[in-house]
Amino acid sequence: MFTELCNQIFDQSIADYHVHNSVYQPILNPYEKTAIEHLLYLKNWIDTVQWHLEDIIRDPLIDPVKALEIKRWIDKSNQERTDVVEYIDSYFFEKYKDIVPAAGASINTESPAWAVDRLSILALKIYHMREEATRTDASPAHREACQRKLDVLLEQRRDLGTAINQLLEDIAAGNKYMKVYKQMKMYNDPSLNPVLYKSASN
Repeated sequence: MFTELCNQIFDQSIADYHVHNSVYQPILNPYEKTAIEHLLYLKNWIDTVQWHLEDIIRDPLIDPVKALEIKRWIDKSNQERTDVVEYIDSYFFEKYKDIVPAAGASINTESPAWAVDRLSILALKIYHMREEATRTDASPAHREACQRKLDVLLEQRRDLGTAINQLLEDIAAGNKYMKVYKQMKMYNDPSLNPVLYKSASN
């Protein structure tokens, strides 16, 4: 099933990141650029780096200049994340382009790739919650509480995976159809963000 492939690649990406555990390490994507696996690995790598940037910026002792640098890095990462989601949706759109929707076919509340985006974030939550559930320097109460949360996250991943696979089956059967929307990240666009275009005119 497609989501089993996703989970395998997301776990691989997270494990590869934690070999050095540094937001500054370059990505070494092991998959061919034309393969969907390449996009899945890239998607999760972006998410993993951003996860750790979000940790860094919450340091109460962080230098304000450094915090601003990290915030702008996160903004850039959000744009890259959105772009990769659209590439993944384009892959699905191309794959199912010849499917004729059945009479009464409906569109899903979110596209396949945005559901995969949530699956990628779940992989990160599971990795880090498992770390907390097995911390030898934490109290038994902490580990038990985190284990309960981990159990819920694992159940959530199974349910989301089932829903994504069902969505793809419905699209392949013509019971649902999809569209690819180009997202508008207005805060990064100097023609749409009033702070940027007012600054440029001064």
